[in-house]
Amino acid sequence: MHPHRLSRRSLLRGLAAGAAVFGAPAVLAQAGPRVVVVGGGFAGASVARALKREDRAMSVALVEPSEHYTACPMSNAVIAGLRDIGAQHFGYGGLEDDGIVHVPQRVVRVDAAQRRAVLADDVMLDYDRLVVAPGIDMRFDAIPGYDAAAAELMPHAWKAGEPTLLLRRQLEAMEDGGLVVISAPANPFRCPPGPYERASLIAYYLKTHKPRSKLLILDAKDAFSKQRLFEQAWSELYPGLVEWVGLSFGGKVTAVDAPGRTLTTEFDSHKAAVANVIPPQRAGAIAATIGVADQTGWCPIDPVTFESRLVPNVHVIGDAAIGGAMPKSAFTANAQAKACATAIASLLRGQEPESPKLINTCYSLIAPDQAVSIGGVYEPTNGLLAEVQDAGGTSPLDAPRSVREQEAAYAKDWFETITQEAFG
Repeated sequence: MHPHRLSRRSLLRGLAAGAAVFGAPAVLAQAGPRVVVVGGGFAGASVARALKREDRAMSVALVEPSEHYTACPMSNAVIAGLRDIGAQHFGYGGLEDDGIVHVPQRVVRVDAAQRRAVLADDVMLDYDRLVVAPGIDMRFDAIPGYDAAAAELMPHAWKAGEPTLLLRRQLEAMEDGGLVVISAPANPFRCPPGPYERASLIAYYLKTHKPRSKLLILDAKDAFSKQRLFEQAWSELYPGLVEWVGLSFGGKVTAVDAPGRTLTTEFDSHKAAVANVIPPQRAGAIAATIGVADQTGWCPIDPVTFESRLVPNVHVIGDAAIGGAMPKSAFTANAQAKACATAIASLLRGQEPESPKLINTCYSLIAPDQAVSIGGVYEPTNGLLAEVQDAGGTSPLDAPRSVREQEAAYAKDWFETITQEAFG
């Protein structure tokens, strides 16, 4: 299949569903409303499948240049040598089986007035509603010295794939006694507990394979998600191995020397054997191209419909959206996708969408067979998604090992469930 053309299989599936290519020249039959989804991660894949569940006559195209998606949840276990990267790969065959057309292309611009998405090969997809789920891009202008080239030496591994494997190889190659440094960004960013789960699993790897080594977390904030749970785990499971330095004590990295693997803070500099720099982030680049991202780099949305506050008939979900109190996570992306699909179906029927109530749960492994979690419930309040008070919580402190092991089992079950729901 030519990478810049729809496959014959996809076209036939689209025709069978009454969908196909929705654009000019309009030579294919069109039965129901047309929705184009940009981005094939948890948010994009979930909303595409949810839309088809809402209305089988709806024509849904998923525009995603990759043939498979590499999932970030559980990828920290890959870094620690506990999981194979192949277990993170998911294709789009399940979506095609649902009658969704996978368009292996990139959107380069959107004509909002004409409701038309233009692809890199000049194919045009007309839509009634457009859903943008572009995930994140790294802000390579945020830390002096840290650019795309530096990321080849100091991998962020905040998009799963080759950077994940690079960080794993660097840990394996490091001599025992080396210093591993993780640089964590300020909020907001993808997966708030992620850097600390990563620290926990790297600490497990070091304790098991390179016990004279140390792990230093340099943080651009003074508090982080599930902090007491993580710190208790580090104290109990990895005593003396993990050190966390917050913003007030000079934890913010202000510059890096990638070839020298040196990280500079306000008060000090640290030479690492392995440096994992997680930079500040923003919505994926297409969000700015379409015009749905504001000056913050993220996308303001209506919390009931997820429609962009900047471009009409365009919805933004997942990590790219300004979700108020709702964190950026795969669970969030899936929950927002289902709520957005329901809202779009109502709008296309000329009905007023109902206000959603959304749930998010984040599991974090602290060891191969132990985990902690945080959960919350969210609803639209004053134009944002606000947390419903006393409706969430975290794992208990001082819980017995059996509780942590049960949560690890829950984490693995959740991953299997959400990937099945998103990708089939």
